Amino acid sequence: MSKLDTMVHDFLAQKKVAVVGVSDKRDTGCNLSYQKFKENGYQVYAVNPRITSFQGDACYPDLKSIPEKVDAVFILASPKVTDQIVNQCVELGIKHVWMHCMMGTKPGLVKSMTSVSPPAVDMCKANGIAVIPGSCPNQFLKPDGGHKMMRGLWRMFGYMKID
Repeated sequence: MSKLDTMVHDFLAQKKVAVVGVSDKRDTGCNLSYQKFKENGYQVYAVNPRITSFQGDACYPDLKSIPEKVDAVFILASPKVTDQIVNQCVELGIKHVWMHCMMGTKPGLVKSMTSVSPPAVDMCKANGIAVIPGSCPNQFLKPDGGHKMMRGLWRMFGYMKID
């Protein structure tokens, strides 16, 4: 099993997941992740400071506002938001963070399609937070055909490695 596969397994073993970046304006990969986690039995918390509800559930402005401590955080937002969320993870003692990147774990390939922030990755590592810097839970959590194909392609081209 690769290091990424082990980290994904550990992340997906958590049961309370905050999903940062859900949108009420359009369908997004973040919205799909929220739905996938929920459909697979996770207790999921939507996070977006702009809205108060998402798909009929409460939506929180930040991690500090969630009424109970979450086990893990998935982020699909700008790297600036990632920096803020990781700071909150450190403060709250959250030990699992996944930063989305469309191109596997090689965010430099498509800079406009990544949530990975190198300073936030470093902050996670310095604070004992297991961090997945790229890829997407939708490629691992009962993936549809498109996400299976992306995972396979990114592996084939070497974009699914964590150093």
